[in-house]
Amino acid sequence: MHVGNGQENQNTKRALIAGVMMIIITAIQFVAARFSLQEHLTAADIASLRFAGAGVIFLPIIWRIGFGKLETLGWQRASALAVLVGLPYPMIINWGLTYAPAAHAAALCPASIVFFSFVLSRIVFEDAISRMRIIGIAVIIVGLLLFVFHSGSEVGNTLFGDLLFTGSGIMFSGYAVLVRRWSVDPVIATAAIVLLSCVPLPLLHILAPSGLNTASGAEIGAQIVIQGFLAGAAAMFLYTYAVRQLGPQKASLFMPCVPIATALTGMIVLGEIPTPIQFIAIVIMTAGMILPVLRKS
Repeated sequence: MHVGNGQENQNTKRALIAGVMMIIITAIQFVAARFSLQEHLTAADIASLRFAGAGVIFLPIIWRIGFGKLETLGWQRASALAVLVGLPYPMIINWGLTYAPAAHAAALCPASIVFFSFVLSRIVFEDAISRMRIIGIAVIIVGLLLFVFHSGSEVGNTLFGDLLFTGSGIMFSGYAVLVRRWSVDPVIATAAIVLLSCVPLPLLHILAPSGLNTASGAEIGAQIVIQGFLAGAAAMFLYTYAVRQLGPQKASLFMPCVPIATALTGMIVLGEIPTPIQFIAIVIMTAGMILPVLRKS
């Protein structure tokens, strides 16, 4: 009995470490993308490097599981999922990062995912709504409005970037609803999305503006590692491990930490300091994401 408790405590510690590492990777992802977008690379470049890196990880998995299993998902459904969270998804986020700081992406992306997932799930599945969840969503809306419109009152381009981040939240929420509605296997879905996102990469490189020729090999290699290996593969594994050990409710508490971690990283690396009102908005949105989960923990 004592041994079992010791093993359980050890697994919990490992899950907490995995969650913290996931937060760090996600924060670095936003800041690294923002840095390169201000230097040499374009939104299309970083999205391409992301899936080139992820492809190195997932294509062997596709080869192992076989294309037959991918066909069980159906190429129409796979294409729909790839449009929502495949190549267009990071391109929209990276496009937004050319206009708005990394902390904006880290705050608005998860907050809008929580909000629109709530709305779409209510419409499609008619999910029951707890009082605490309604309060949490209301708090998130207040934080979103404060953050977006305060940013827009200062710089018009920043508002455009914030709207792109919010749009990415709608896309990811639509993806989550379809995965649930179609009962999609997560490994097969991810493999199909990576495969379909890798196919147009050569054409994207030809047609889209690119700064790969002016960027150093170190910068390109760093983005492949950060966006592809770490954000595209490792972060997914770490979060899945945390969910398995802690449960989805407790594991989801890691996500609201991303805006704070990214804001701090952006301050150190990029010198981007949010205004006091933006800090308040980040705290409000974080509270809105945490409240419903704390109630169920």
